[in-house]
This record gives sequence, C-alpha cells and structure tokens, in this order.
Amino acid sequence: MENKLESNFKNMVLVLLTVTLGIAASVSYVFALTQGPIELVKQEQEADAIRQVVPSFDNNPSADAWRVAVSEGESDNYDYLYTNQEPDSLILYPAKRDGELVGTAVKTFSNNGFGGQVWVMVGFKPDGAVYGYSVLEHHETPGLGTEMIDWFSQTGPGNIIGKNPSVKNLQVKKDGGDVDAITAATISSKAFLDAVNRASAAVSGSVDSYSGATKKVQN
Repeated sequence: MENKLESNFKNMVLVLLTVTLGIAASVSYVFALTQGPIELVKQEQEADAIRQVVPSFDNNPSADAWRVAVSEGESDNYDYLYTNQEPDSLILYPAKRDGELVGTAVKTFSNNGFGGQVWVMVGFKPDGAVYGYSVLEHHETPGLGTEMIDWFSQTGPGNIIGKNPSVKNLQVKKDGGDVDAITAATISSKAFLDAVNRASAAVSGSVDSYSGATKKVQN
C-alpha cells in the first residue's frame, strides 16, 4: 500500500511538472510570436503622436531623436508602456522639411497626476511656442481629468496652443498663471502643465533650472 501511494505521488509530481513546463513553453512561444507586432504598433502610435503635434515634415524624427536628462527624483515610479525609454530622460524628436527645422516633438511626463503619471507628446515651433499636443497615457478620473485631452487645445477653455512657456506663465490661474484649470480637476491640470513646462525647458536648453538635469544624452 505504501509503495502504491509513493508511486501515485511521484506520478502526480511528474504530471504537474510536465503541465507547468508545457504552460511555460506556450507562454514563451506566444510572447515571442506577438513581441514583434506589438513593437510595431507602439512605433506607429509614437509616429502618429509626433505627426499630430508638429508641422508637416519629410525627415524621420524617430531616427534623429535625442535625449535630455531629467533629475533622478522626477523619474521615480516610472511606468510607461509605449517604449523602452530610460526613466531618467525625455526624448526630443526634431521635425524637418527640406533640411530645415520646423518643429520639435517632446515625449514628456509628470508624476503629479491625480491618478499617477501623465505622459504627453508636446510639439513646439522653432520659436518655442506650443504647436500641438497629444495625451499618450494617464490614469485620471474619467469625465474630469480625462478632459485634458481637449481642454488645452485651440478650441478648449484652457488653450495653450501658440503660447511660449518661456514667455507666458503656463500655470493654472489658482497658482498665479494664465491658464484656466479643468473644472473640478485642478490636480490633473497642474500635472498636464507640469509636463508641458518640462518639455519646453528641454527644448530651450534650460532644463537644468527646471528639473535639475545636468546633461544632454545623444541617442
């Protein structure tokens, strides 16, 4: 009887091990199968966001992209799903037409959203004025913080398009700035503008005074 129980136990362990290995192999296979298409989708999302926020261009901004470092404290809790970007930098994408710079898109963030991090692609004209923006990722309250997608656009109450953050005070009016905050979502508004101002500082080269960064990092 004891030998029979021992034999059954060994068989159960063997079956369990076989099933576990089979599942692991299946998961690895599916991951390998989908990794390529997922990466292509991410790249296309990034390219779409760049096209939305800068004037038309004929170069490849992603190929010409470079990084600007941000302070260590500002990159805490990094959890961005679109790319494998290092958590200690912003990525700048120069948009050119006929070899001339027509705008710069910046993938920027704020850690200060109501629901955590907010990631935005912001485009600037060569003179530093905001050309456009696209909200890439956020966890703000539906119906409130989510209004940032349109609130700060050219037709929105908090319009920032055409404004230069180094000239205009792109803070909410409650903090003495020039921008109307989203109704009942001041925290989300502050986070969005924080991301925009960080991007502007990177483009203008004054990121040190904004974030404590010390160097620019080439791709």
